[in-house]
Amino acid sequence: MNQSTIKIDVLLDPNKVPEQINWVATDSTANMVQQAKAMSVAFWDGTDKTALRIDLWTKDMMVDEMADFYYQMLMSMADTFKRATQQQEMSDDMKKFAKEFFEKFRAIQLKEQK
Repeated sequence: MNQSTIKIDVLLDPNKVPEQINWVATDSTANMVQQAKAMSVAFWDGTDKTALRIDLWTKDMMVDEMADFYYQMLMSMADTFKRATQQQEMSDDMKKFAKEFFEKFRAIQLKEQK
């Protein structure tokens, strides 16, 4: 049996706010530590039937980057859901929501800039 490891290091400021997120994975094609401005990790607890999540972002993560990050995660989750369940219509609905979410965010941003 093979084992793969993902290591995540989070540098915190004195107020315990993330300043830097670094990660490395043993099965990654990247040979060195990667930096990220945000992360979202979820684990399924089959016993309690609950999702356990870790959501972190650094101080320098901009609001527009966060919206793009969520848009891309929603699109990716839709693809994963389809692969796992073969439910094309549900996946399409999730992608439709993701697109509407991002379009609404952009409209709000434009309105606030005026």
